[in-house]
Amino acid sequence: MIIDDNPTEKEAMKAFHAGRRAEGLKIQEEFASEFRREYAEKDHCPCQKACRYHGNCKECVAIHRAHGEHVPNCMRPLINRRLKLLSELTEHTLAYEIEPPKEIL
Repeated sequence: MIIDDNPTEKEAMKAFHAGRRAEGLKIQEEFASEFRREYAEKDHCPCQKACRYHGNCKECVAIHRAHGEHVPNCMRPLINRRLKLLSELTEHTLAYEIEPPKEIL
């Protein structure tokens, strides 16, 4: 099972966007059920960083929400894809103004 860009969940979102909430919820539950079965005993966390909260999304997200300084590593590719689309509006010149923190380099 793939989590990122999952086709079942994408179908659910199409239904939601089309105003078919009940259908979207049903499809979304299909994704959630498959996820629960598939990852009951498997590691689903894509984060490569050694972390006490690896695989414990509930606590990881709560910690990041609490300090509010950055997002969990697993969310960065999703957010970066969206930011990249916005960056196209200025021919990606924003890249010249950004320096990653030293712990990332």
